[in-house]
Amino acid sequence: MNGWSGFRHATTMAIIAVGLAFPLATSVLAAANDEEQNDLREFHIGMKIADLPSSGYHDFVCAADPGRKLAGWAEYRECPSDARGWREIGFRYDETANPLAQVNSSYEGTKVAGHPVRLSLLIGPGDEVTGLRIATDPHTSLYLHKKAFLLADQVMARYGREGWACVKDAPGHDAEPLGGIFIKEHCEKTTARRRIIVDRALYRRSGEDVRHFVNETEILIEAPDARP
Repeated sequence: MNGWSGFRHATTMAIIAVGLAFPLATSVLAAANDEEQNDLREFHIGMKIADLPSSGYHDFVCAADPGRKLAGWAEYRECPSDARGWREIGFRYDETANPLAQVNSSYEGTKVAGHPVRLSLLIGPGDEVTGLRIATDPHTSLYLHKKAFLLADQVMARYGREGWACVKDAPGHDAEPLGGIFIKEHCEKTTARRRIIVDRALYRRSGEDVRHFVNETEILIEAPDARP
């Protein structure tokens, strides 16, 4: 089996595995049929900054200025604001607060549904969570990096398969299929309490080494009236 065939085979098997991985996703992401449930762990859109967990998380930084470190959620005003007046705080899971991380590598690091991710909360002028961003982390093992695009399927299933509006791009001069596979997709869904935006990609940049392929998912969950 050559490199390209091996990649196609591994990708096909990974797609099939989504159904097997979904129970893990639902254990991390709250039940889809309950709009009052959390979006991730203790977090949900609309919660007040004062109600954010005081333990279990660390490495707080300004997402727009990662060099600016913060002591905790309360320092979110130290971060630059966007056009809407929102400020974004990046953070990581604190492994010392999770005994399972000491004995099982599946629990190590900051992961959602088994995918290593970068997390951030967006805080609005009303001192409440107005958005949650989840982006797959490219700085991981090749094995996990190859699966990054699958997080989109898990999140879309969590919020219900119906009602998504998706736009798919075709290969172009700057992006070409990888092993015969090309994904560049933007999807949105709005419910009574949330607007969910999912972007995912799997392709090779034209002219670059195949080892530097793009494979990523980014999810933004925000208030339904959050457009600028």
